[in-house]
Amino acid sequence: MAVTPPTWGLVEPEQLARIAVVSPHFDDAVLGATDLLLTYPDSAVITVFGGWPPAYPPEPTSWDAAGGFEAGDDVVAVRRREDDEAMALLNAHAVRLEFADHQYLVPEERAAAAEVALALGEALVTLDPTAVFLPMGLANPDHVVAHEAGRLVRDRHPERTWFCYEDHGYKHLPGLLAWRVARLLRTGLWPTPAVVPVEPDMARKRQAISCYRSQLAPLERDHALSERLAANVPEQFWRLAPPPAGWERLAESI
Repeated sequence: MAVTPPTWGLVEPEQLARIAVVSPHFDDAVLGATDLLLTYPDSAVITVFGGWPPAYPPEPTSWDAAGGFEAGDDVVAVRRREDDEAMALLNAHAVRLEFADHQYLVPEERAAAAEVALALGEALVTLDPTAVFLPMGLANPDHVVAHEAGRLVRDRHPERTWFCYEDHGYKHLPGLLAWRVARLLRTGLWPTPAVVPVEPDMARKRQAISCYRSQLAPLERDHALSERLAANVPEQFWRLAPPPAGWERLAESI
């Protein structure tokens, strides 16, 4: 008797023909999805908060100061150059939205998910990817907005294949990844670890991360970057799709 092979989590190759990775900041896609970008060259990385603020604060923020910036420095210009270097190394191409990092704005000035979704949706229509990888959207306000905006776009374009990747560093904060999974389950959009074929290359991942020179010190300070890289923490991708018919009631027990 023929045995039917298991299919849970498998991804069809044609679904990965054209990939777009949504990155809250310049380094997030590289921190969380380098193996994906290396395995599928010519992918697009859409940096959501890649624009200039109306004005920099008189003194650098804590994050910028840890990265070596001083008053009067054009932080975004430097980070764009670093990102160009990383994208060239990964054979990916950068798309930048013009929203400013939340650290430069008071809460009422920050872009809401609906506003970001309009710009993100336009970028994705132009790119026409077969698969989109969103951040899980953990802890950092910009990560949360990028995730929520991506889900709004997904509601309008369910024909694409949608995934989440785990936000580097933030996924290790106690309970946060589980919190996001639980919230997604309640929406009827079940996150399931996917079998996305990649070729891990930690040496090239370290090389790509090292392009973000102004980010390394704050990443060490706040996210134990060296320890995470030394541990070879794997990348994980979660498929976003409705549950199998009849399984919906599992979410009711959460």
